[in-house]
Amino acid sequence: MKTTAIYIQNLCVPCNCHCRYCLLSWSNQLLGIDYDRSERFAKRFYEWIQEKKPEWTFNFYFGYSMEHPRLLDAIDFFRSIHSVNAHFLQFDGMKFRNAEEIYQLLSSIKEHGVEHLNFTIYGTKEYHDQFAARKGDFDYMLCVIDEAIKSELEVSVGVPITQENVGQIDELLKILKKHQIEKIRLFVPHEEGRGASLNSVRFREKDYQLLSEEAKALFSLKSYKTEREWVTYKTFAETENRALIISLTPDNIEMFESMSCEEIIAYVEELDETYYSVFPSIEELTEMYGDKEGEAFYQQRDLLHHYQQRYIKEHNLKIYDVTDERQCGSRRY
Repeated sequence: MKTTAIYIQNLCVPCNCHCRYCLLSWSNQLLGIDYDRSERFAKRFYEWIQEKKPEWTFNFYFGYSMEHPRLLDAIDFFRSIHSVNAHFLQFDGMKFRNAEEIYQLLSSIKEHGVEHLNFTIYGTKEYHDQFAARKGDFDYMLCVIDEAIKSELEVSVGVPITQENVGQIDELLKILKKHQIEKIRLFVPHEEGRGASLNSVRFREKDYQLLSEEAKALFSLKSYKTEREWVTYKTFAETENRALIISLTPDNIEMFESMSCEEIIAYVEELDETYYSVFPSIEELTEMYGDKEGEAFYQQRDLLHHYQQRYIKEHNLKIYDVTDERQCGSRRY
């Protein structure tokens, strides 16, 4: 397994929503460290990568939202280390602002180099607000989107699709098109974080047939296949690379600051190797747990995670979970 990317995260900023689909399981408790301290750590790592591994991808970011008290300074720092967030911001969970405040914020981030804002919308107004656990969130996001488009910022929207909201998709698309949103993607939520709670309403083949042709065109049948298709044809792509996630917390920051970058990389790589060494191959897991009649849609990564969780439960394993996006871990691809 070849390491090709380093992602450093600091979960030091609160989110104003509490979505049922939160990969980071936000629960009003910040898990990160002082932001300035994380910048110093990220800069050291960036400089090492530039010297030793310039072919690697490097990214530094914070969560749980972009509502940073010094967002413009953070964007400038992102640019200095060539982090993707210098140009692209996930804009969910921001605090409510009036029209003038929205204009000022968007004008400022554009001046600092941001080009693209991404939003996640869970369905039509009532459903979205309930899902995000914030009344008024749907209308507010559309207000921000309208101002972003006026400001000539690129806007994209992701819509997690489930059995619950499939009947709302066509109406939602009409609303989004009315607001001049052109880049829209329908996706099946990951079974990670609080997304695990949505597994019982996972999008199925019969739900796909309810979509209009316009909606079907926004859902990738290349990326998503039914469990039946995965089990029958076993068209699994071999995973050869991994991105390492270094999540900075009060419990590990002193240790990491005392280690060299090589030592930190070796530490997280060992977490990755230890986790995956426990499991049979995806082909073997498919033989063990695969449903030959399964209608639910999965990406390969999601299906592997689904079977691994069943394997852990069946064998009563107590192992460090490198797929938990709140902590140090990895993403294989």
